[in-house]
Amino acid sequence: MEYIKNKNIYRVSFLLGLSLILGLSSACSDFLDESDPSNFTVENYFTKPEHARSSVNAIYASLRPTMNSGFNGGSWMMTEFATGLAGTDLGQAVDSYYVKDLRNTSDNSYGLAYWGDYYKGIGNANLSIQKIPGIAMDEQEKKLLLGEAYFMRAFYYFHLVRMFGNIPLVVEPVDLQSEQLKPKPADPQAVYDLIVSDLKMAEEAGLPLEDQSGKVSLGAVKSLLAKVYLTMAGYPLNLGASHFQLAADKAKEVLQSGVYSLFSSYDDLHDPKKKNGQENIFSIQFKTQVIPSNWQVAIIPYNKNISKYSDETGGIYATKAFVDSYEEGDLRAEEKEFFFTKFTHESDRSKTVDLGGYFIYKHFDTEAQLNSANSDLNWPLLRYADILLVYAEAANEVGGPSSEVYSALNAVRSRAKLSNAAGLSKDQLRELIWKERWHELCFENITWFDMVRLRKAFNVKTNKFEDFVGHKFSYGPVLTARELLFPIPTSEVRNNENLVQNEGY
Repeated sequence: MEYIKNKNIYRVSFLLGLSLILGLSSACSDFLDESDPSNFTVENYFTKPEHARSSVNAIYASLRPTMNSGFNGGSWMMTEFATGLAGTDLGQAVDSYYVKDLRNTSDNSYGLAYWGDYYKGIGNANLSIQKIPGIAMDEQEKKLLLGEAYFMRAFYYFHLVRMFGNIPLVVEPVDLQSEQLKPKPADPQAVYDLIVSDLKMAEEAGLPLEDQSGKVSLGAVKSLLAKVYLTMAGYPLNLGASHFQLAADKAKEVLQSGVYSLFSSYDDLHDPKKKNGQENIFSIQFKTQVIPSNWQVAIIPYNKNISKYSDETGGIYATKAFVDSYEEGDLRAEEKEFFFTKFTHESDRSKTVDLGGYFIYKHFDTEAQLNSANSDLNWPLLRYADILLVYAEAANEVGGPSSEVYSALNAVRSRAKLSNAAGLSKDQLRELIWKERWHELCFENITWFDMVRLRKAFNVKTNKFEDFVGHKFSYGPVLTARELLFPIPTSEVRNNENLVQNEGY
């Protein structure tokens, strides 16, 4: 994805949000004798091909704010602490503790950030989808841009409906006169219907199978659609076999595309030179010195002086119980593969510092931590390993163990230096695939969503799966039905009487 250098795109991004700036700009016209053509409105902005491109770029921008990290934690941590597999040493990040200890409330700033930023992204997408068709430009380019917009709208809705449940379904731009100024919540089925429709539109847009610039690709569309179908097969819709088949078929298209493959080394997962392509199907784009990655301070220990970053927050790390749950010999649990427990001191690299926990190495930008304090690393959203496991799970549900199911699963296990799975029953294979998802995809904002769609949680002490409700975290708290959703932010419920707070909050 191109990075916009023109400052006007930031005005446009603000303009295009769901925050009703459009209504305010029209009210201002009453007391202005003449307009400044550099002050963009919808009427004078969507007139050129470059406007179409920049409006779509503004949709992507809403992905980044939830990755902001510092001494108040970071919104991206919300779905990690909700799994019971993460710890923190950052005492002032109270929102982290509310989620981690299952005491969450609707005042949590993490949930508010997701709600606000993702609905802003949806608002941007709605404007692009409505306005781009009227711009005089190359028709193929127009189709490609609309494909990106449909994908992004689907992406945002897919996350919001899983996080919050009965959410507003807004598909047109909103202003102060809109009937959807205070929208009513929609049935989740209607939201999923829109997600699937949008992704099918994107699938027919002529997008390339892979895009090294980081824009939406056909591979990303098919990958997300496979994950959507897999989710629809489980809770809350429970559509079962038909959607397991759809998920398997769509994931297989990605596997057979010949474009994607696993990295040979886990180091490649956090190598900025390899941040787009091969295993990384779609990521949140960052650029050193322009829009640098800013979660690096969160994944290093609290004030141990190992980094060039002046802030070391100890914001999130894996629990020892989770790391101990990996199979014996699993490469991912070895030092400086997925986790690290020691590192050199910033002032003397010959000195080793014991970090006191299992910090997250799979997102560690070595150059930034050792030298620049300005990270060029992307954040993964769709990874080929995930799609291999989506295929394995869905295909096993449809037809039971097969050579193709084992091949997909064992590709992930082989890289981890684990023996190939074989000779298992359908039920045994199901749980092994789930376990691989927990161990391979940890700390990528995936595991909690798996817990909710399966209504299952992984007991790190018994190495077995058990019901979500009643599952006890290794450090004490017990999940209830309330934790199947996050609370709708207080300010949203207060300002929109049509919204209904989720049960238990």
